[in-house]
Amino acid sequence: MEGYILDWFNMLLRWAHVITAIAWIGSSFYFVWLDNSLTKPEDPELKRRGVDGELWAVHGGGFYNPQKYLTAPKQLPENLHWFYWESYSTWMTGFALLVVLYLFNASTFLIDKNVLDMSPGAAVGFAVSYLLIGWVVYDCICRVFVKNDRMVGIMVALYVVLAAYAACHVFSGRAAFLLTGAMIATIMSANVLVWIIPGQRKVVAALQAGQPVDPIHGKRAKQRSVHNTYFTLPVLFAMLSNHHSMTYTHKYNWLVLILIMLAGVMVRQFFILKHKGRINIAWPAAGVALLGVVAVMIAPQPRAVVASAGGEAAANAVSFHKVQEIINARCVQCHAEQPKMMPTAAKGIKLDTVDEIKGHAQLIYQQAVQQKAMPLGNVTQITDDERALLGQWFEGGARTTN
Repeated sequence: MEGYILDWFNMLLRWAHVITAIAWIGSSFYFVWLDNSLTKPEDPELKRRGVDGELWAVHGGGFYNPQKYLTAPKQLPENLHWFYWESYSTWMTGFALLVVLYLFNASTFLIDKNVLDMSPGAAVGFAVSYLLIGWVVYDCICRVFVKNDRMVGIMVALYVVLAAYAACHVFSGRAAFLLTGAMIATIMSANVLVWIIPGQRKVVAALQAGQPVDPIHGKRAKQRSVHNTYFTLPVLFAMLSNHHSMTYTHKYNWLVLILIMLAGVMVRQFFILKHKGRINIAWPAAGVALLGVVAVMIAPQPRAVVASAGGEAAANAVSFHKVQEIINARCVQCHAEQPKMMPTAAKGIKLDTVDEIKGHAQLIYQQAVQQKAMPLGNVTQITDDERALLGQWFEGGARTTN
């Protein structure tokens, strides 16, 4: 029952996280588009009222006319809407999911002893510290170079590269990708919590008190909001990467992560410029080219097949009995009717019978041989020779009779 209840927590948290993330990213993308699509009003009355930009739109059978004021209308409405719970709820559900999936199963998901042999407690401590340090360093960069946006961008990019490199040399590849995304997502939500919303509250309070508004609050909020929109696509990839082991199992996985995130930034730059009326196809073209480079870089390399003395491929000579011994020693701890290392069979995949091994031969080859994604964190210590034998067995037809 413990595993069943944990699966329910996992499912509901994942569902809630996706819903809140859609709400946050959707509102973020909308306001970036809106801010870059406003036109100067021609109506003298609007200018007199302090309207700096407006937009007419039609959606869902209705017409809308959003207007942006230079500071604020002379009379603040009582039903002023604040956009922050989308951010907070996304981070809270994401962190809860991180706790349930990764921190509670640190020995399986956080640790790869081939990368760094550490205790589960140390792994959890490093993971939480990684998130906090990311925000502190980012915020310090923004404070130090507050008047130089270009330098802020360069320094933040360099820090993300260093952080990704460090994560991939401390945690398992899968966890490193996810934690790097979580670190950036923490920065995004902290921007809302620490700078954007407090700054807006100070502006509203000054207006309500009839005092002059310090423009620094708007400038800081704008800077952090712009950073957040560039962070969005890299974070989305990092969060989805655990479904694609071909990326995080590569020898230079930190570089793979950085290049794919950079491609996301390039695509986002195209849309930001497009909102301003400037079409520059070079940005998405460069992003696609970068993804092409990564695809070639991580493509599985063909293995030479050694011929046996009888002239047949050595793969055909692999005994299924040896294959089953490897699977029993390295795989069934998680993939069985009653696994020892998990409450239920991981992903519903069971390998404790001949028919099940035969039915999952392609998956075994892909995950254990080509991508080396399984066992997770190599907790059962499968060897390269054993992976090679599994590969020869599959390439020889995945026979179960010899």
